[in-house]
Amino acid sequence: MAAADEVTVEDLTDDPHPHWHLLRAQAPVAWVPALQGWVVTGYHLAASVLRDAATFTVDDPRFSTGQLFGPSMLSTDGAAHARFRAAFAGAFKPAQIRSQFAGFIEGTLDRLMDGASSPTEVRRAIAGPLAVAVMARVLGLARLQPAMLLDWYAQLAAGVNRLSVGQPAGQDAVAAHSALSDELARAFRQHRALVTSNGLSLDEAVANAGILLFGGIETTEGMIALAVWHLLAEPAGLARVSAEPGLIDVAVEESLRLEPAATRVDRYATRDVDLGGVKIASGSLVIVSLAAANRDPAVFSEPDRFDLSRQNSHRNLALAAGPHFCLGAHLTRLQTRTVLQRIARQWPSAELDQARSTQPVGLVFRKPDRVIVRH
Repeated sequence: MAAADEVTVEDLTDDPHPHWHLLRAQAPVAWVPALQGWVVTGYHLAASVLRDAATFTVDDPRFSTGQLFGPSMLSTDGAAHARFRAAFAGAFKPAQIRSQFAGFIEGTLDRLMDGASSPTEVRRAIAGPLAVAVMARVLGLARLQPAMLLDWYAQLAAGVNRLSVGQPAGQDAVAAHSALSDELARAFRQHRALVTSNGLSLDEAVANAGILLFGGIETTEGMIALAVWHLLAEPAGLARVSAEPGLIDVAVEESLRLEPAATRVDRYATRDVDLGGVKIASGSLVIVSLAAANRDPAVFSEPDRFDLSRQNSHRNLALAAGPHFCLGAHLTRLQTRTVLQRIARQWPSAELDQARSTQPVGLVFRKPDRVIVRH
């Protein structure tokens, strides 16, 4: 196993978990040259960094999504962050989500799952199209083809991956952002979005909507695909949640814990600070590894195991914590939970084709390329 100064981007893209375990055992904060940053692998320190925006900020010109999307709720702190987030927060309250989307998600799954031939490749046939349909409804983009939005976000995710290791985002990512921004501007001008700009300028509304779409499409697609992959890879997993529907929520949280669709969040130290006994200089990149924190054995026993009996899965940090906790958390959980419920009800004998399905991969955004289900 590679030490911190030997671990490569390829190692962390393929299977980061053994490397995070090794580094965490040595110290909960480590300098990783391949990432040119301090990586926080311990759960409690990770949570403290996420909650302390005054010391560990996103408001830095190096922040990857800020370079692509411009200032947004994801790349600002303080008053600007509060103003951006407040403009959209009302649409994502739990009661609003249930009333606006529970029936829509069920209806969309009727279309996607009814008559689906076996085997089904769940990521592209269900997870991606569902995530696109929901966010298109939120932001008034119904005229766009799902394949187009998914392609744009694949390019944007690749751009963020490149930026995270100090490379340019790439022309494909820049072009995808331009095309997406044009569509979002059109939706806001025509007042077709369910969310409104609430006093933001058009550029501000577009940047923040683009970020919402990033979570709503890229990471939600990954979250659904991973949840199906984890549940069906678990012996008798589907039978257990069918017999005990209350375990669906545990399955969602365990999947989030075991493999977050977004593996890390970046912060920048605003002052010289001691973090876990490590002296970190002002301006340094501090990478909170959500993937590592969620497998900290000090918090989660047998952390590499998908366990439907786990009592504290809900403590996972997959959707972050503090002021940047995922605004769409209720919506993405509702989609994932509904997909698992429908599979248990509609495909009770579903099995994961492990030979043809693939393992999760990705440096920043992780998901399996193929989740093939026989039913």
